[in-house]
Amino acid sequence: MDAVIFDLDGVLVDSEKTWDEVRRAVVAEHGGTWLPESTRAQQGMSTPEWAAYLVGTLGARLTPDEIARTVIDRMAQRYASGPPVIDGAPDVVRAVARRYPVAIASSSPPVLIQAFLQACDLTSLVPVAVSSEEVGAGKPAPDVYLRAAKLLNVPAEQSAAVEDSTNGLKAALAAEMAVYAVPNPHFPPDPAVLEQATAVVRDINELPAALGL
Repeated sequence: MDAVIFDLDGVLVDSEKTWDEVRRAVVAEHGGTWLPESTRAQQGMSTPEWAAYLVGTLGARLTPDEIARTVIDRMAQRYASGPPVIDGAPDVVRAVARRYPVAIASSSPPVLIQAFLQACDLTSLVPVAVSSEEVGAGKPAPDVYLRAAKLLNVPAEQSAAVEDSTNGLKAALAAEMAVYAVPNPHFPPDPAVLEQATAVVRDINELPAALGL
């Protein structure tokens, strides 16, 4: 293994519930209808993908660009006092970075990825941060992981990914990476997908030991 690539939401920040709350509220305010499968369907989607879903599938009466701006602005407001960092996560990134090149491959927009890195003073330790906005497709497609590995100049199959959700795990597996799963407690991943992981840890703080650090 030559590099470790972290997901952000659900792995380093406890933001999946916040994304869900904000999107639900915006959809309701603009005449849409939330469906039982909507939360899981959007996990891993890029911004253009989930914006199109909120409008086209859920019926929110905004354009995709308008709803994307609205949701991201509200998420930025939630992050204004500091992102909801998972306890110990920044120290885990630092511990891993002492041994391996590290990157972030996230479905969050770049502004929220940078907010996390700056708040946790990790910008210099994480030289590569890729949003699925910047690649062809969001998770479960492998694009964001493949781009992160390429920017680290490391073959994807010689990299490890750290993921929490079904679509994120599928993306990392499709990139042929070793997959270290930290199952999301709010939205547990599909057990059939989870069993394909290289290792499963209950908490991000267990990751260094799982990596042999």
